[in-house]
Amino acid sequence: MQFEKDKPIYAQIVDRIIENILQHKWKPEERIPSVREMAVELEVNPNTVVRSYSYLQEQGVIYNQRGIGYFVSEDGEEQAKLIKRTEFIEKELPYFFKTLHLLGMDIGEVEQKYITYQKREEKGENQ
Repeated sequence: MQFEKDKPIYAQIVDRIIENILQHKWKPEERIPSVREMAVELEVNPNTVVRSYSYLQEQGVIYNQRGIGYFVSEDGEEQAKLIKRTEFIEKELPYFFKTLHLLGMDIGEVEQKYITYQKREEKGENQ
């Protein structure tokens, strides 16, 4: 995994885990890689993975079964969506609106592009 320089590594690992859950690669009650497995796969310090897992556990996305491992919570997908939705609204949307304004675009133009995108997704063309 290539890490961005301007975002903490643990946060990027959190993003990756959330993405796996939202893409249904990891389903509710399914075991996820152990701290060691994830650290080896990503070539990071295990303490960094522990920090990521701790955050996700606090948010209710994953839980730990002592001696067995970490699992996606029953409502982990909903919790993951909530985290990403909040992040999008607070961080990305203001930048998006500023860009629309600077380019003299209106939301109607974006809406049409989004409708086209949704149609492609339904057909499986954006994969």
